[in-house]
Amino acid sequence: MGNRTTPVQFKSDRISELTINRLSVYLRCLNELADEGLQTVSSQTMAERFSLNSAQIRKDLAYFGEFGVRGVGYFVEELRQQIRSILGLDVQHRLVVVGAGNLGLALANYDGFPGDAFQMVAMFDTDAEKLGTRTKTGVPIYPVSRLTEIVAAEAIDMAALAVPAHAAQAALDDIAAAGIRAVLNFAPVQLIGPPELKIKTVDLAISLESLSYSLARPSFNGELSPDDTHRTTESIHEHETV
Repeated sequence: MGNRTTPVQFKSDRISELTINRLSVYLRCLNELADEGLQTVSSQTMAERFSLNSAQIRKDLAYFGEFGVRGVGYFVEELRQQIRSILGLDVQHRLVVVGAGNLGLALANYDGFPGDAFQMVAMFDTDAEKLGTRTKTGVPIYPVSRLTEIVAAEAIDMAALAVPAHAAQAALDDIAAAGIRAVLNFAPVQLIGPPELKIKTVDLAISLESLSYSLARPSFNGELSPDDTHRTTESIHEHETV
């Protein structure tokens, strides 16, 4: 650990997806510590408290600058704010869901987003019976034909894609054409988008197949490594350029 927190300075042009995932974990831990009124914490204490690796914590943070005070630790609130800034959570992201089926509705009604960083704004679907209605949390459902209009009017920058596999590529094309730059895809299919569009795929089947693999191996200890866990829940076919 160095001296007091310095402005975030990325020391590498490309940070791995796994490192970014771990930053989100560190932020959750720091949020819990802040709620308890803790002002400082060492990497060792964080590791012991939350079953993490202290060397990995220090290595991950070192990609973005120097944090904390030697012999004292990290200042919880300052590090929280720095990680929020690194993750782009210091601005609000406005989301839409394309696909108002069971999964899409569950996403639109989800109330577990941290703080005010993510705002669910609208849903889009082709089912005439759903158009013009609202979800139980008040999110309006529009026809897909209004996607570009609503994206521009509401300053949307993220979309969740929750349509059947056969309709996913066409829906992604509509999303890209509307100017959205980041997509969380729940369709079990590899999608192709323009290089400026970041696509992250959450494939439930792959995750379940990974668990099936562990059950099929009597000698398996029942736990996946952190790296393997992240890989099974994310598609390896991603556009890395945002």
